[in-house]
Amino acid sequence: MPTVAPFRGLRYDPKHVGALSQVIAPPYDVIDGTLQNELYERHPANVVRLELNREEPGDDARGNRYTRAAKFLREWREQGVVMQEPAAALYVYHQHFEVEGASHVRRGFMARVRLERFGSGSIHPHEETMSGPKQDRLLLTRACRANLSQVFGLYPDDAGEVQSLLDASVAGQPPVEAVDHLGVTSRLWPVTDEGVAAKVSGLMGPKPVFIADGHHRYETACNYRDEVAAAWAAEHGGAPLPADHPANFVLMMLVGMDDPGLLVLPTHRLCVEPVIPLASELVRRLGDSFTTRTSWRGPQAADAVWSNIELEGDQGVLGLYTSGDQAWTLARITPAGRARMEALASEHGPAWRRLGVAILHRLVLDELLRPGEAAGSPPPTPTYVHLIREVREGLATGRYGMAALVMPASVGDIRAVSQTGERMPAKSTYFYPKLASGLVFNPLE
Repeated sequence: MPTVAPFRGLRYDPKHVGALSQVIAPPYDVIDGTLQNELYERHPANVVRLELNREEPGDDARGNRYTRAAKFLREWREQGVVMQEPAAALYVYHQHFEVEGASHVRRGFMARVRLERFGSGSIHPHEETMSGPKQDRLLLTRACRANLSQVFGLYPDDAGEVQSLLDASVAGQPPVEAVDHLGVTSRLWPVTDEGVAAKVSGLMGPKPVFIADGHHRYETACNYRDEVAAAWAAEHGGAPLPADHPANFVLMMLVGMDDPGLLVLPTHRLCVEPVIPLASELVRRLGDSFTTRTSWRGPQAADAVWSNIELEGDQGVLGLYTSGDQAWTLARITPAGRARMEALASEHGPAWRRLGVAILHRLVLDELLRPGEAAGSPPPTPTYVHLIREVREGLATGRYGMAALVMPASVGDIRAVSQTGERMPAKSTYFYPKLASGLVFNPLE
């Protein structure tokens, strides 16, 4: 049972930084060098100096981007740039954004959530993690002793009871507001009412939580907790870390799985290889694993193909583009294809094998479209894009021999796969927009 609790967050003081829009940033893993420079120049206290401090000439074990981040946070707290909430709070967090001309609002709240190792409780992952990012985040956490950005968690709440309770508690109150570099508006309300916090904690207790984004940060928080617990035991005669110690918790944004603003964008593929020049050759290679229809020509037809795929709403339907004839082929998996997929991915369960991205990579790209001698070996990493406009623009460059349009995994798919203990294939989900870093920090001391 996940424990959800309020906390005394650290927040920027507007009297010191002015508009909050000047100091927020996206999560570290979507900040490239250009954006990092822009954020550095935007404001001397932009959170990028904590989340993704620059590497500098002469960095060593004693002075580096992690120690600089810790120094900034310490100085900002001393100078009042960052202040600590006077009372423990839950933080209602709404994001207002547009995608393809349609407006959306995603609603959730930030809290401390008690850490559980994956597989030991009610908090479930859906993606694999890598050692490099976890080591990077651990070094930063050790230095700053704070969660600087949120893990993104989903929880079932068909009636929206938790969020409705929180939204009612802040109705009529002005929010803290910030707009990011993509035009996404973040609105934040601290809720310090202990009665509301107790009700939220009670409602959340029986619910599972599924990590949507921030797997590396979550596992890092567990590793940091273990380090703190070991140090505590060494200093206190083997005593366990107190249950209420902040290191036992992680900062998490929690969103109901049925929230109308919870948007999962598709992740389409633009492939340099394999090169299948003509639709006729593509159809031959797909064989009896798919039924096919080739009815569209040119990069601009991506919109029509995607409309057909969305209309069907089936993970087993793919849109495949061949550059030699600029043709689009709609491919639907057959019972023979399902059987072949089951044989190829027998180590995975039915929920995993039904995913569009699993079918695309394991059956189509890795098996059916690879030359005989290379079948079973993965092709080069494709370019990943999320909007059909980006597909059109990519194909118009002439750099790609093939494109694949694939349905995104739904929240239900994530739940089905995660509850079996499996992880989703790479690039299965893209929750848009990313959560803003810099709205609130969680101190771990």
